[in-house]
Amino acid sequence: MIIESQIKASVVKAVNDLYGASITEEAVQLQLTRKDMKGDYTVVVFPLLKVSKKNPVETGNDLGNYILKECGDVAEFEVVKGFLNLQLSSDYWLGLLNSCVHNVDHGKTKAAENAPLVMIEYSSPNTNKPLHLGHIRNNLLGYSLSRIVEANGNQVVKTNIVNDRGIHICKSMLAWKKWGEGQTPESTGKKGDHLVGDFYVKFDQEYKKEQAELIAAGQSKEEAEANSPLMKEAREMLLKWEAHDPEVYALWQQMNQWVYAGFDVTYKQMGVGFDKIYYESDTYKVGRDMVLEGLDKKVFYRRDDNSVWADLEKDGLDEKLLLRADGTSVYMTQDIGTAKLRYDDYSIDKMVYVVGNEQNYHFKVLAILLDRLGLEWGKDLVHFSYGMVELPEGKMKSREGTVVDADDLMADMISTARDMSKELGKLEGYTEEEAERVYETIALGALKYFILKVDPRKNMTFDPKESIDFNGNTGPFIQYTYARIQSIYRKAQANNITIPQEADTTTAMSAKEVQLMRMIANFPSVVAEAGKVYSPALIANFVYDLAKEFNQFYHESPIAVEEDEAKRAMRLLLCKAVGTTIKNAMWMMGIDVPERM
Repeated sequence: MIIESQIKASVVKAVNDLYGASITEEAVQLQLTRKDMKGDYTVVVFPLLKVSKKNPVETGNDLGNYILKECGDVAEFEVVKGFLNLQLSSDYWLGLLNSCVHNVDHGKTKAAENAPLVMIEYSSPNTNKPLHLGHIRNNLLGYSLSRIVEANGNQVVKTNIVNDRGIHICKSMLAWKKWGEGQTPESTGKKGDHLVGDFYVKFDQEYKKEQAELIAAGQSKEEAEANSPLMKEAREMLLKWEAHDPEVYALWQQMNQWVYAGFDVTYKQMGVGFDKIYYESDTYKVGRDMVLEGLDKKVFYRRDDNSVWADLEKDGLDEKLLLRADGTSVYMTQDIGTAKLRYDDYSIDKMVYVVGNEQNYHFKVLAILLDRLGLEWGKDLVHFSYGMVELPEGKMKSREGTVVDADDLMADMISTARDMSKELGKLEGYTEEEAERVYETIALGALKYFILKVDPRKNMTFDPKESIDFNGNTGPFIQYTYARIQSIYRKAQANNITIPQEADTTTAMSAKEVQLMRMIANFPSVVAEAGKVYSPALIANFVYDLAKEFNQFYHESPIAVEEDEAKRAMRLLLCKAVGTTIKNAMWMMGIDVPERM
């Protein structure tokens, strides 16, 4: 913010003029004043005592008096021990209000033509099952992060890598071939991803039966797993797929298309998308060639069984398998190939992988391997590592069919929003079609906000009922606050009240109004910090605090019915600035805000 730079510059000048010492603006410790103290900004005096040769109170008073003369926007100051609290003038806040109210992009910085290009990978689904609750957290974090990074003035490419090959894909293919009886999404009325997911579960059920029979016949658990005829068939199918066997390949293409059609429906309802989608079936070949090239250059080595490995002991890690003895690829091979293709397709300045914290080791290794292979940005890749999400009932397991499908969860959320809205009588007078749109907006806002408000590094429990409450730290509460602001404007217009272009700079602002402006003014700093540390939670908690502060102001202060014309105009404009800030903050989380609720 400009005012922060002005205050820091004044402190630098004061130290030079008063004490004959030279410091930089970076050395000035400036922070927002605590809520329980008078002031807007606080200068921490303690670091300056070594140049002032005075006690904290004397130094604070010296600096306060100097800044009062030097910086016209500072109206008062107060020294509390080693802290200099500065209060800005009402003129300053009114001028800032007049500036913010016309800036529909408040908090956002438009990317210049030469702005850094940041690629963000998220979602990364497997084509053997539908998206589930864990994917929801991944997608929502990735999509929100892409908007926050964009709001910080970067160019952004949103990308997805679809894991469409491997033994897990062959399991669902083999199960469909054995027990599917020709079922299709059309013949069953099921989404394709759900249908294929059913056969992945079916494989696991039959595989466990085989293991139980082999163990009953005297084999150990390890022997039973290795000797399972079903698993042997799945491995054979994978080898056939890699050899491009026509029958296996045709089945793979058919079932993947079913899954992709299902994914598209889920992504659309979730409100996320991608600029570029990569497929492991394409990228693993590139990765395999790069590994073999690295083998020739002695970057990697081959063991006696013909498998290829990377020795990472010098980096404090262990050895990493890159190609199996039979020549088939592993996940790391695919990620190396995907990285190369992305680097060829885009001039990437920063690569961000949105992947759960169980893959922390994987991305440490990937960074080292990419650097060894000559990809310049490899060592600087960012692993946006997030915690797992569970339901109150506990963990989910795809193989056992105990996952919560994303589609089912979103449908349940919409149903809950519908029931709660009807019970509260919030959408009376809406057509059925209008009401359904709002139910969906509320439901998805509740889901997204509840997940994004949590520090992404932490594990979390998602409680659908708690998330959709219209009170408290929830998406619907913030959405309702935005709708309330729009209602204020509709009422003003209905009463023929003209909303001015600017507030009268002689109008006195109350402490609550100044606090709202202080929060609005701080929004760009919050956005910058959220982009720096990759945390949508900072945006979420900021906008909740702003909504809560506005609602207190709304209940304490007349707005459209205020008799003083200048005050009414200022308050209406303040409402507009709050509404814009809420809308932009929610946009950064991928959440829509309805005009009416």
